[in-house]
Amino acid sequence: MRPIRKIVVLGANGAMGSGSGAVFASSELQTTFLARTLEKAEAGRTRAEQLAKGKIAPGSIAIGTYEADLARCVAEADLVFEAVSEDIACKRQMFAMIDNAMAVDTIVATVSSGLSISAMCTGRSEEFRRQFLGVHLFNPPTAITGCELIPHAETDLQVTSAVRELLTAVLGRAVVECADTPAFAGNRIGFKLLNEVAQLAEEHGVAYMDQLVGSHTGRSLAPLATIDLVGWDVHKAIVDNLYDNTNDEAHATFQLPAYMQRGIDAGHLGRKTRDKGGFFRVEGKGPAAVHFVLDPVTRDYKPLASVMPPMPTFIEKMKHEIRAGRHPEALEALCQAEGKDAQILRRVMFGYVSYALGRVGEVVESPRDVDRIMGFGFLWAPPSLLVDSIGAKRTIQILEDLELAIPGVILEAASQGRPLFDDPALEPSRFFIAA
Repeated sequence: MRPIRKIVVLGANGAMGSGSGAVFASSELQTTFLARTLEKAEAGRTRAEQLAKGKIAPGSIAIGTYEADLARCVAEADLVFEAVSEDIACKRQMFAMIDNAMAVDTIVATVSSGLSISAMCTGRSEEFRRQFLGVHLFNPPTAITGCELIPHAETDLQVTSAVRELLTAVLGRAVVECADTPAFAGNRIGFKLLNEVAQLAEEHGVAYMDQLVGSHTGRSLAPLATIDLVGWDVHKAIVDNLYDNTNDEAHATFQLPAYMQRGIDAGHLGRKTRDKGGFFRVEGKGPAAVHFVLDPVTRDYKPLASVMPPMPTFIEKMKHEIRAGRHPEALEALCQAEGKDAQILRRVMFGYVSYALGRVGEVVESPRDVDRIMGFGFLWAPPSLLVDSIGAKRTIQILEDLELAIPGVILEAASQGRPLFDDPALEPSRFFIAA
């Protein structure tokens, strides 16, 4: 196959279009941004230049519009990177135009975060289907290197190989190949935990749940704060897709809480709607800013300082061990802790381990694949790292106590007395923070 040197980005004015374009152009690939209008394409280019932080020369990204330039640019491209809105009808309309214009060896990639790759190319030409696959970059791609590569049943093996080589050798991505299943690996695993915590917040409170499942549990940002960052509308689209199209042991945890749907209907989308907020809302700026937190039952916002629960003793102990660089001892404190708080956190944490490693053989080939996408993509502690830190046999006992599924890879590790985690690039200290 010809080398991938010329890339056309469609939907270049969006966050993922401009972000991915910044990655391409920073790697000295010839990059063209297309959007509905020149003004939108120019806005995407400006944002890409800002994201690249001086790594690309101003104006080096070419721009154009779908109407005037799509046919020519697609015909000349080595790779067409589609980043329009996450709507299958919109994407299929774009693919019809690409199909009519592409050369016989043009590769087409969608940046979809969870839609069916095969469904998106149904009805397209044989050449299109053979040259088509998914490339899920995590946002922002200029900062997060995790990446999912998703061929479908008809994707040419040489196409998959060529794109993998581009992603790893040229763009420096940490690539995990996934089966064409709903939300692939990262979002399926990650949003299971996020939505489960959102469900629990209705009973236990927002501030309580984000304090309980905070950075000391091996994640860069607490779950409900993460949903606010992602956007409630995006969260809904992902969990609705999973609830409608999967039927596994975690099916109930993908049901969007009713209070979130009411919030979305009223325009509460998280950080993107600063005045209305999401789980959290801020009034004012700087030292004078006042932070508020949502009450899911009354739908009112209360000053965060007035409802912040006391820190459970075992969490203080976990943070003490993390500050000393002893994350296994921090996890041991969780395993030994008694009471309601510890039981809720164990169910969330071990539910993550159970569900993530249970996807091995279904969505990905190995535990290492799960570890890499959660570590490099979500910036969460890899599940195999948690198992090894706690001990495989101890993990199995706790999973049994919690009546959670026990993945076969954990049973094998326990019976063979071998570790599961094998990626030294994912250094444990980067995940456990005693904030």
